[in-house]
Amino acid sequence: MDEVLPVVEVGPVAHGGHCVARLDGQVVFVRHTLPGEQVRIRVTEDAGRYLRADAVEVLRAADGRVTPPCPVAGTCGGCDFQHVDPAVQRRLLGDVVQEQLRRLAGIDREVVVEEVLPVLGWRTRMSWAVDPDGRPGLRRHRSHEVVPLEQCPIAHPDLPAVLGHRWTGQGVDAVVTSVGQRLVAADAPVPHDLEVDVVADADGRTTDGVATLDELVHDRPFRVAGTGFWQVHPAAATTLVDAVLASAEVRPGDVVADLYAGVGLFTRFLAEAVGPDGSVVSVEADRTASRLAHDDLADLSQVDVVPGTTERALHSGRVATADVVVLDPPRTGAKRAIPAIAALEPRRIVYVACDPAALARDVSSLRARGYELSGLQAFALFPMTHHVECVATLDRA
Repeated sequence: MDEVLPVVEVGPVAHGGHCVARLDGQVVFVRHTLPGEQVRIRVTEDAGRYLRADAVEVLRAADGRVTPPCPVAGTCGGCDFQHVDPAVQRRLLGDVVQEQLRRLAGIDREVVVEEVLPVLGWRTRMSWAVDPDGRPGLRRHRSHEVVPLEQCPIAHPDLPAVLGHRWTGQGVDAVVTSVGQRLVAADAPVPHDLEVDVVADADGRTTDGVATLDELVHDRPFRVAGTGFWQVHPAAATTLVDAVLASAEVRPGDVVADLYAGVGLFTRFLAEAVGPDGSVVSVEADRTASRLAHDDLADLSQVDVVPGTTERALHSGRVATADVVVLDPPRTGAKRAIPAIAALEPRRIVYVACDPAALARDVSSLRARGYELSGLQAFALFPMTHHVECVATLDRA
């Protein structure tokens, strides 16, 4: 007997790469669809209060639907919007940011997401999974099952050719930097014919210690751990540096706090802007990143690199005053640090966010402490996915 699958009318996009529909009155989060479409769905998860589902047949397509550039789109979990025209992707991302700000921060503001090229071949860091037959690929959405791949349209073309080999381990990380260095980190032997500059173990270490790679941003060099955090889109670092500097409007002689600073990407440019009469406190919890920042920023006497968490630095007095605060917290946001940041009473706060819900919650908390959102830029730094990067500017009311 053939399986009878329900048909739903698709509503607005939601945070997470799906759209909202209703089935017999129950909310359904549907992937592989667009607002305004009519689709046949297969329910993949019953969470009690809501369902998750995949669109398996499009009965009425919406404007903006395109043929996916990837042959396994809809099966592989690496992308969310392969079926959507890039311009429409950006509109959907803007709708998500706008909805989160309205719902969680009480702010009604139009959000335009800016294009950042390229939209394919952009991902300079890939974490490949390996199936039981040794074939590398990516996992299905919300699953441990590996989809083996022969090629990936969003992977940077200069990445090490991991997909052309069989592997005996469980996973392989591959990196290519802005200066062309290539790294592979794996929990198994690396094929001898793989063209690569650095080979590390699964923890990103070599026999000499943590593997480091070189990046270049506006002609300034940075060192980063091979498997550590660095923006994955080749244009992301310059895009965000430019946005942060324009938003912060720091002045010569200013005192600046750069929180969740990583290897000091923003710190270097902020230090140059405040000059020798100003100062920048650069705070990072990751020991390797903090050590690299300390070494690489040693030529700037106005920089104080503080290892440790942002919360500890704020409460210990290592960050005691600031004219401007820049923060780039993890996806979960900066909830625990917000009260202490506001207590510094900076004239401006620049918040770099990779999750619009966390951003909206923290903006709401800052509004309650006397700050108002005065500017917001959003960038499509992760094309074909639901992720979006925002740079929010808040001033004292």
